[in-house]
Amino acid sequence: MRHRVAGRKLSRSTGHRRALYRNLVTDLLKHEKIVTTEAKAKEVRILAEKIITLGKEGGLSSFRQALSFLTDKAVAEKVFSELSSRYASRPGGYTRIVKLGPRLGDGAPMVQLSLVE
Repeated sequence: MRHRVAGRKLSRSTGHRRALYRNLVTDLLKHEKIVTTEAKAKEVRILAEKIITLGKEGGLSSFRQALSFLTDKAVAEKVFSELSSRYASRPGGYTRIVKLGPRLGDGAPMVQLSLVE
């Protein structure tokens, strides 16, 4: 039984999965939208919203926490300067998932994950 076990394994080892999440979150915050599978998007949404919330808190400790997860310092600076002011009055829900249909190769459900305005 898998009661109260959170998160998806996505058929990957722990290190591979963590690297995938870090790259997807960094790309989402950098480009403000990405196209990926539905399962990956649902996991990345959680992590991206936590990073944006860290940006809203501000401070050196929050910046270092965000920097330890993100793979690009410029993206961390963008979160703390641009995105934190954009979402200052918003209490959460910084992302949107729009379904695009199945992928041609294997039929995996594809979505566009983007930051709301």
